[in-house]
Amino acid sequence: MNNNEIYIAIAVMAFANIITRAFPFLFFAKKEQPHYIKFIANNFPAMIMVILIFYTLAKVDFTTAPYGTKELIAIAITALLHIKLNNYLISIFVGTISYMALVQYVG
Repeated sequence: MNNNEIYIAIAVMAFANIITRAFPFLFFAKKEQPHYIKFIANNFPAMIMVILIFYTLAKVDFTTAPYGTKELIAIAITALLHIKLNNYLISIFVGTISYMALVQYVG
């Protein structure tokens, strides 16, 4: 890949990013948002947390040691943070970091 192709790829990605960010403002600025858009906006953080839990537990074998202990600890940390702080961003971020740390560094 030469430099011109790299510049063209960056320009296309930047244009796509701008279009996707401008889309809601262009089409929903003058009228009421559809109910499904409001539903997604209100429930998206919880959906992401559910997806992360399924991803965490997808390949866990609960029949052999350590019986998913690391994964359950990370889920407990995430749940406790969310109950205490009620902040999805902190809960998802710290829960993901704790899961990765437990999986990588705890034997």
